[in-house]
Amino acid sequence: MSKPALTELLQAAVTAVGGTERPGQAAMAEAVAEAVDDGRHLLVQAGTGTGKSLGYLVPALAHGERVVVATATLALQRQLVERDLPRTVDALHPLLRRRPEFAMLKGRSNYLCLHRLHEGVPQEEEDGLFDPFEGAAPTSRLGKDLLRLRDWSDETETGDRDDLTPGVSDRAWSQVSVASRECLGASKCAYGAECFAEAARERAKLADVIVTNHALLAIDAIEGAPVLPGHEVLIVDEAHELVSRVTGVATGELTPGGVNRAVRRAAKLIDEKAADQLQTAAETFERLMELALPGRLESVPDDLGYALMALRDAGRNCLSALGNTRDKSVQDEDAVRKQAKAAVETVHDVAERILEGSEFDVIWYERHDRYGASLRVAPLTVSGLLREKLFTERSVILTSATLKLGGDFNGVGASLGLAPEGIGDDDEESQTPPWKGLDVGSPFDYGKQGILYVAKHLSPPGRDASRADMLDELAELVEAAGGRTLGLFSSMRGAQTAAEELRGRLGLPILLQGEETLGELIRRFSEDAETCLFGTLSLWQGVDVPGPSCQLVVMDRVPFPRPDDPLMSARQKAVEQAGGNGFMAVAATHAALLMAQGAGRLVRATGDRGVVAVLDPRLERARYGSFLRASMPSFWYTTDRNQVRRSLAAIDEAAKP
Repeated sequence: MSKPALTELLQAAVTAVGGTERPGQAAMAEAVAEAVDDGRHLLVQAGTGTGKSLGYLVPALAHGERVVVATATLALQRQLVERDLPRTVDALHPLLRRRPEFAMLKGRSNYLCLHRLHEGVPQEEEDGLFDPFEGAAPTSRLGKDLLRLRDWSDETETGDRDDLTPGVSDRAWSQVSVASRECLGASKCAYGAECFAEAARERAKLADVIVTNHALLAIDAIEGAPVLPGHEVLIVDEAHELVSRVTGVATGELTPGGVNRAVRRAAKLIDEKAADQLQTAAETFERLMELALPGRLESVPDDLGYALMALRDAGRNCLSALGNTRDKSVQDEDAVRKQAKAAVETVHDVAERILEGSEFDVIWYERHDRYGASLRVAPLTVSGLLREKLFTERSVILTSATLKLGGDFNGVGASLGLAPEGIGDDDEESQTPPWKGLDVGSPFDYGKQGILYVAKHLSPPGRDASRADMLDELAELVEAAGGRTLGLFSSMRGAQTAAEELRGRLGLPILLQGEETLGELIRRFSEDAETCLFGTLSLWQGVDVPGPSCQLVVMDRVPFPRPDDPLMSARQKAVEQAGGNGFMAVAATHAALLMAQGAGRLVRATGDRGVVAVLDPRLERARYGSFLRASMPSFWYTTDRNQVRRSLAAIDEAAKP
């Protein structure tokens, strides 16, 4: 029997999920099928409302080889596993004459650990939560959470934290979960046969489609120990997030608290000499960190170098000595030793990495009001790592609503380790995998549904300027819109100042990020048209509120990275030293990505109307302004403040019942 046509498969899947066929979705599916069949790489920009999940799932399922789908957000993972995949598989089964299996796979700490649950957390003298179920009062929030987790362990089939409703605090979850380094391993654990994390891995080995997240994908690539089963096709959704997620996984950190925790965990398992050596090194490091000033370290100062050498050497000796238990009263010795080994290894490995002083690493001090000082090390770039680990031996499809920055895919491509499109295609000596970029557009008519307004008459934002004129402009716009405003700010201080100012001026409810959980804030914002929501980074990318509740999206300024951001400034400098334009490659690209995401909050459905207002005249006046505007949806563009007020008032009036 002949193979069913892709158009027939797509039509069946779209019908099954209750969707509507879109030209962009069909174009995407054809391009994905072609790339997968040819073993090539594809970057697809698919605007909101395209139906991109089916645009890649249908051709991937039709191909028949194992596929890994990696997403950035929990919401999309759940949508794929609970909604899109079950319905798509049911719809395609009669046509494909096979039923593809699918599974979700996450990092080990996302699953309930039965050993921790039943045996308790290995005791640390300072923490004092011996058996968490004995140590926490049943009436406390922690006690209630732990008792609920114990009951849930008898009911759950997955042990996945995200299947627990309502959820529990991070503190409670940490009592019943382990990181991969702390795990005893199924063969050595009394509960290995029932382990939820191992069961998830086994399901993944048998699945045709494995849904995971960017972080686990990064761990699989970086750490060399395969976590994901072998696969022929990799699909990275929300691909604009990939570089930052991989950077996060590849970042090492040392804090006095973390080092002291390693000392406590190892103390009972090693001889006195090794314990004293580690304790002394920890105290020296802690004294040094009390004086640390935030900022990049171009080289490791002598005093820090000596402290790190002491930590590294003490850590090495400690790891060698971990075989001899000092205190015979230690309960559950294997688990205690594994936890101690994990903590000491982290200290040793990060100290050694910083001492190596690789030209490809950036080292800096950070100081947090709540957590104190930390020493961090991160890769200058992850492009080489991604090129080597991600784009070999499989076809990779990367998709997002924002991949074209400044009008082409080359900026995002470069961050992923790819040469400009079309270069190195069939050159055997080329180190760059061939790839193609495709923009399948959006079903929305941005030119008719939205206005991009730049307030070019305002004073440009300075680092310490009060921007009184910006706050006046913001108040007038929000009033004209009748509320309905999502305020995207480049700093929490800016969001707080604006919220306080407008609460005093306007008789409208102003919600502020941090005053309630993000989910609750978005719910309240979406349910009341007069309500406004102000906040920072997570709002630029995480809000999906179609309809009349969000008809004005305001950006207070172009969201360039802070000039004192050690990693961003180091990356910019490296590009300049290589002869490139560091500002455009790093700062402008970072800003363009955020502005494209932020502007995308406005139009979420075909009936949506509204304005994106940028209260930063540089978007109109500066040379890089055209690059940033070209990265945003193609709204009708104006700098006429009176026109915008009239438009907002008309949109507000039309939206009223």
